[in-house]
Amino acid sequence: MKTFPSLLSWTVSLAIVLMTAAATAADQKVKTGFVSMFDGKSLAGWSVMPAKAAKAWTVEKGLIVGNGGKGRSYLVFDNREIADFEMKLSYRFPGKGNSGINIRAIHDKTKKRLFQGYHVDFGHVGIGKQVLGAWDFHTPGRREHACFRGDRLVIDEKDKPTVTKIEGAVTLSDIHKGGWNDVHVVVKGNRFAFSINGKPSSEFIEHLPEERRLKKGMIQLQLHDPGMIVHFRDLSI
Repeated sequence: MKTFPSLLSWTVSLAIVLMTAAATAADQKVKTGFVSMFDGKSLAGWSVMPAKAAKAWTVEKGLIVGNGGKGRSYLVFDNREIADFEMKLSYRFPGKGNSGINIRAIHDKTKKRLFQGYHVDFGHVGIGKQVLGAWDFHTPGRREHACFRGDRLVIDEKDKPTVTKIEGAVTLSDIHKGGWNDVHVVVKGNRFAFSINGKPSSEFIEHLPEERRLKKGMIQLQLHDPGMIVHFRDLSI
């Protein structure tokens, strides 16, 4: 009988601990606001464009793997009308690679490109001036601005650009070649920014009339070049 109060006390204490832990976890979820975009086992919630390149995207050992043997393609998140959001992911190239994330992407009615969109670029090492970490403008029908790594671009209402430099921006020495790199994208209204490995990469603000902006669309992971491989993990939004 002497053990009963002790057992009861232990049970009550355990219940309190569990409830506190659950409340803390719930509170943290509310604070972070991020939910996973990838279950670690399948491409549920995603689809491939063009459909003929479906075999280019697989899941291996808990990673999303894009293999460029099928040429250029995109892995598209199923919610295809996303406007404002934050997104986090990690990527790596086992070898040479060229990839990125298309933001607010829509089918290009001009047929000059497959899609229009704003593009987070984390490829092109050695190909162009500070392209890794740039915002690319895939915007036929309007000016396709340059916003390289380390740039802060402001586009006025007449589509005129002004570029200043971001203090403390990410550099090539901050990129883990062959290893994992963390990307954080923030899109809100007419403001677009992203960081790599905790350092600001590039950002832009556009003041064009609303009818000339891309206001919502698809999130697409890009597989750019034949023969390249890219890995993704820890995707959340």
